Amino acid sequence: MSNISRRSFLQKGTAAAAALTIVPNAVLGKSHGHTAPTDKLNIAAVGIGGMGNANLKNMETTDNIVALCDVDWKYSKGVFERLPNAKKYWDYRKMYDEMAKSIDAVLVATADHTHAIISADALTLGKHVYCQKPLTHSVYESRLLTKLAEKYQVATQMGNQGSSGEGVNLTCEWIWNGEIGEITKVEAFTDRPIWPQGLNAPEKADKIPSTLNWDLFTGPAEMRPFNNIYHPWNWRGWWAYGTGALGDMACHILHPVFKALKLQYPTKVQGSSTLLLKDCAPQAQHVKLLFPARDNLAKVALPEVEVHWYDGGLKPEFPKGYPEGKNMNDAGGAVIFHGTKDTLICGCYGKDPWLLSGRVPNAPKVCRRVPVSHEQDWIRACKESPANRVKTASDFSEAGPFNEMVVMGVLAIRLQELHKELAWDGPNMRFTNIKDNETLKILIKDDFKIVDGDPKFNKIWTDPINANQFATELIKHNYRTGWKLPDMP
Repeated sequence: MSNISRRSFLQKGTAAAAALTIVPNAVLGKSHGHTAPTDKLNIAAVGIGGMGNANLKNMETTDNIVALCDVDWKYSKGVFERLPNAKKYWDYRKMYDEMAKSIDAVLVATADHTHAIISADALTLGKHVYCQKPLTHSVYESRLLTKLAEKYQVATQMGNQGSSGEGVNLTCEWIWNGEIGEITKVEAFTDRPIWPQGLNAPEKADKIPSTLNWDLFTGPAEMRPFNNIYHPWNWRGWWAYGTGALGDMACHILHPVFKALKLQYPTKVQGSSTLLLKDCAPQAQHVKLLFPARDNLAKVALPEVEVHWYDGGLKPEFPKGYPEGKNMNDAGGAVIFHGTKDTLICGCYGKDPWLLSGRVPNAPKVCRRVPVSHEQDWIRACKESPANRVKTASDFSEAGPFNEMVVMGVLAIRLQELHKELAWDGPNMRFTNIKDNETLKILIKDDFKIVDGDPKFNKIWTDPINANQFATELIKHNYRTGWKLPDMP
């Protein structure tokens, strides 16, 4: 021991431990969920026409894509042609039934409202899961995937690729090292949406293309007539299928906030927006979430903190001393951490953090660096044994609770007609200050026309709805007949 340095000893010990992490199939057998590093994973993909296509390109170079599933075969045509040896499916349930024994891992990149059920079914089969952001459409679904991943001890990853980047690492390390002091306020924004929002629901039905299975696209949501405005891609702005600009981008932009400040459940939430409609997300939103104090770190305390979110063109004020002429929008948004010593600003994905003072911190590097793509790091984790697996940067143990924060913002917006700050009981997933007999009305349609030079408004509202029942359904959706989530472990 005296002849080698401590660093050399640690490096050799780490290498030895890593060598024991992965156990060949010949020893454990594939039925145990272990794949040797010399083997290739058999990956199935559900939802391949959009972001799933990009994810697959980062997977197919090293591993086997054995099955492809999508509800729109025209939208997915290019991927089917690029991967002709993969078996093609419309319905992921049939794919699971037929190929459960030959699939090791599943990529889920469908519309938001089907992330949870497809991922949950894969987890219960013991399959590793890579799920696009937002992880789920509701709070309950996020909690469920967190617990299922823990129960089945598989490798998981949410598709917020910035979590594997250097910007998030530096932001965390600077804050944990006390470089900007205590943080009691954070502001964040995105330049989205870039799809239609704030629209009345369409009144006519369009012909369903022969290449689209609308019933399977609808999945667990309430069935409604097909309209071209819903699909493809524009589903993000409709509450039944998407989570608006907040759900689309907060998983990228707020991740360094959640991780660096070690946030848990918010205690109070409040939302406001442009015109709020029953079916479509507003054009612009502001959400405030209040988080209680957490345990202090070695070099900095973590006091109560307000987190503000803006989208649709809304932005926070420039902090005092901000450089004139500098565009804060960096790759789609930004975050401002207001500290007692300094102000830290980073872009979307945690990109390029910098301090308003101009200092460049030299904080200890304590975060794990990811030398490969977000998808390849998940593949690496899939091939490690559960006992020795190094978790991915957005493992469901973190992505699940984080996604609860994101969809909590959606709840705050959709419940804003209660005209009060809402108190949240995180462990029990319920609001504590909505009275049993409290009601609200939701705007179904808003039109106006000019008559004799004056605007005449035509507003159509729902009948009064029990607020507790409405909130409960938003927290835990009532799935359409024939669609069911696994039980909470």
